[in-house]
Amino acid sequence: MTPTLVRQHLHHAGPTSPADLSARARDWSEIQERMLVPLYEAVYERLEVAPRTRLLGLGCGSGLALLMAASRGAAVTGVEPSSPERLALARERLTPMAPPTAPGTEGARARAARVRLVDGPPRAAADGTDPADPSRAAYDLVTAFEPIGCLAGDSEGLGELLADAVPLAERGAAVVLAGWGPPERCATAAVLRVAAKLADPTRGAGSWRPALRDDLEEVAQRAGLAPDGSGRVACPFGYADLDSAVRGLLSTGLFDAAITATDREQVDKELTEALHPHQRRDGTVWMPNVFRYLIARVR
Repeated sequence: MTPTLVRQHLHHAGPTSPADLSARARDWSEIQERMLVPLYEAVYERLEVAPRTRLLGLGCGSGLALLMAASRGAAVTGVEPSSPERLALARERLTPMAPPTAPGTEGARARAARVRLVDGPPRAAADGTDPADPSRAAYDLVTAFEPIGCLAGDSEGLGELLADAVPLAERGAAVVLAGWGPPERCATAAVLRVAAKLADPTRGAGSWRPALRDDLEEVAQRAGLAPDGSGRVACPFGYADLDSAVRGLLSTGLFDAAITATDREQVDKELTEALHPHQRRDGTVWMPNVFRYLIARVR
């Protein structure tokens, strides 16, 4: 199985009906995606993302990270090869809604020219021309914010995305990779073990595993990138109640192999039980976590 097929398999091994996939994408957008906002903010602040930044977001999901970069003035292109449902939500977030004849049309057109979403592999984003400066044809920042390190096969899937994306970036461009932190620093790791317990151990790709210290560095090395710094960011997972926590966690795809090996009802039951120790008296669920990011440079 090629890395691309592995990555698509990871996302779609669980729910397969259009209604289920759409609902899960909405849960990701409305519940889970915001948990990584501290990660996005830390990276953008460190790399000084600004109007001159030309960003290519790999696995852009429903577009929250792109929206935050665009709010800093960056020209952003998002690529989402494995979830058309998330990409549709990104279009809702990022596409200006003003009609051509509306007041302020020129401003809307300028914003639209600096936001692009691509349904396909990174090579489909090869036209990276900045409308404000056509001579700058390459991206100077590539982000892969979907954390790796908890699913067998996820680093291989990221490696294939980078093989397509790195040639589109200028020399010296920053490439940001993200991953789960040490299991002892991630309260959610104990909950994710439910996925490992329920998944068929013979499945291989798609089964949960603990994050390893050098996951990001190994991906960067295979992609021919030069490491240039790293950091850790606290990204607590907070939910209004147990139902929201279950829906948010299932939307990540980390439980897909468990759902396929057993069934959704069994996974819901055991996931809810695993979340009980993290439920507070007011009914909310709170799990402190630490995520890592690696900054690497295109040689």
